Amino acid sequence: MSRPPTSEKAARFTESVIREMSRLIALHHPADGINLAQGFPDFAAPQAIKDAACAAIQADINQYAVTWGSPSMRQAVAVKANRFYDMDVDADRHVTVCCGATETIVATMLAVCDPGDEVVIFEPFYENYGPDCIVAGAVPRYVTLHAPDWHIDMDELRSAFSSRTRAVVINTPHNPTGKVFSRAELEAIAALCIEFDALAITDEIYEHIVYAGEHIPIATLPGMRDRTITISGLSKTFAVTGWRLGYAIASEEISNAIRKMHDFLTVGAAAPLQAAAAVALAFDDAYYRDMLDGYRGRRQYMLETLDLCELPYSPPDGAYYVTASIEKFGLDDVAFTSRLITELGVAVVPGSSFHAAPGGGSQMVRFAFPKRPETLAGARERLLSLHKWAPGVGAAT
Repeated sequence: MSRPPTSEKAARFTESVIREMSRLIALHHPADGINLAQGFPDFAAPQAIKDAACAAIQADINQYAVTWGSPSMRQAVAVKANRFYDMDVDADRHVTVCCGATETIVATMLAVCDPGDEVVIFEPFYENYGPDCIVAGAVPRYVTLHAPDWHIDMDELRSAFSSRTRAVVINTPHNPTGKVFSRAELEAIAALCIEFDALAITDEIYEHIVYAGEHIPIATLPGMRDRTITISGLSKTFAVTGWRLGYAIASEEISNAIRKMHDFLTVGAAAPLQAAAAVALAFDDAYYRDMLDGYRGRRQYMLETLDLCELPYSPPDGAYYVTASIEKFGLDDVAFTSRLITELGVAVVPGSSFHAAPGGGSQMVRFAFPKRPETLAGARERLLSLHKWAPGVGAAT
C-alpha cells in the first residue's frame, strides 16, 4: 500500500495497560493468577439486581430500548440524583444512558469538542482520557496532582486554562490516587470554568465509595449546572463491571448532542440490564452503607499488606485503589510489574500508564482491592516474598 493502512490517531495511543495486565496474568498464570490490576470485583453482585435482570429477560425485554436509555432507568437516575444530591433532573431531557461510563465519556467528548479545542486533565489520570481527547480531535492539557496528598497547585491550574479551553475532566473520587476533591478545590475549578466559558466533564463512577471527606458533584455548585456533564454508572457501586451501564446528566442541549453521538457509536445499552439497573438504583440506604463498609475492610487489609511489605503509599480517601512506591527495588514500574506477574503471579498496574510525560509514575504501581478476603489474603502471602527482591530490605514483622 502507498499509504499507512491505519489512521494517524490510532497510532497515537496504545492498548490499555490496565487491560493488558489482566491479559498477561491470565496468560502466565491461567489457573492461580491474582489480578490486583483491573478494577473489577471478584465477588458476587447483589442478588436482587441479578434476579431483576433474569426477570427482565424472561419477560422478553430483549429488544432495543430507547436509544438514549429506557424510561425506567432514566427515571431511576433522575430520582437518585435528587435523593443524594438534591439535583432537579428531568429524565426525558437531561439523562442519557450509554454503554458504561467509558463510552459515556467518549460520546461526551465527541459531542462538545471540536478539533483543536483543549481539555484540561489532572495527572495522574485514568488512562482513557487522553485517547478520548485524540478521538474527539481535542488537545489534552495536563495539570499535576502533587504527591503525597495529591493537591492542586492553583497557579498551575490557571495557567492550563485559555481561550482554547473547552472542558476540564474531573474524576472524583479519583483513579488511581483515591483523592476526593474538596469543596474548595471544586469551587476554584468552577470559577475557572465560568471565567473561561469552559465545561466540566465529570467521572463520578466511584461516587459512593468515599472513606474520608465528602463526594460533591461540581454540578451542584453555583453557576455549574448547565456547564457540567455529570457522568456515573452501575459498574462499581453494584459490582457489575461487565454490564456496561453508564449515564450522563446534562442540559437539554448538551444531552441532545451526546445522544446523537451515542446512537451512532453503540445504538444503545442492553435493554434487560437497564430494567435491572432501575431496581438497583432504588436500593435503600442500608445497601450503600453495607457496600462502603465492605470496601473499608478491604482497604484496611490492603494497606496493612503494603505496611508488611514496607511499600510506602498514600492512603486513598475514595475509590478502591492505592498507589505505592517501588523505589527501593531499583526497578522501573514496567520491569517491576512484569516480574511480579511472572514470578509471583500477581498483577498490578505500572504507574507510568497514568502519566503522559515520559518517566512519570515510573516508581509507582497501583493496587486494586475490590476483591474477596481470600483473594487479598493470597495476594498478601505472595507479596511478602518481595523482601527477597530488595537487598538489605527485610519483610516487616
